[in-house]
Amino acid sequence: MEEEIWELRLYVAGQTVKSVTALANLRNYCETHLKGRYRLEVIDLLLHPQLAEGDQILAIPTLVRKVPSPIRKIIGDLSNQERVLVGLDIRAVEGK
Repeated sequence: MEEEIWELRLYVAGQTVKSVTALANLRNYCETHLKGRYRLEVIDLLLHPQLAEGDQILAIPTLVRKVPSPIRKIIGDLSNQERVLVGLDIRAVEGK
């Protein structure tokens, strides 16, 4: 059975400390727990503010897990590893 590719979207606002930290943390988690099984799209809302509406982004940085469903959102710099992993259900996937 083919493994599902996770689709993640990170909304940031330029190169702020929170945005840079969120991206670094997310890349670390993905390489550790989802290596080769994820797609990460980073959307800078300073360049593309119209894209915030589609995922109803109210704060930044915000991580949106598009696939696997259901859609999940995590707001903040993603520095709390436990919260991020639980929020994304990454541990449940590893346990399969």
